[in-house]
Amino acid sequence: METWEQLLLGALGVLLIFWFRPGIKAALEQSRQAEKDWAGVLLPIGLVVLFVIVLILLARSA
Repeated sequence: METWEQLLLGALGVLLIFWFRPGIKAALEQSRQAEKDWAGVLLPIGLVVLFVIVLILLARSA
């Protein structure tokens, strides 16, 4: 990539950050005030891990 293309992409990236900044700031503030629901995250991840372990054990025995 040419130097001017890299500079243009960098300037575009900075412009996008400034453009989306109010929305990002509001989303971060909303996530700080949200109630924490770790069980809702950890339960599906645990089930997926358990399912993968079962699949591995079934594949070994076949």
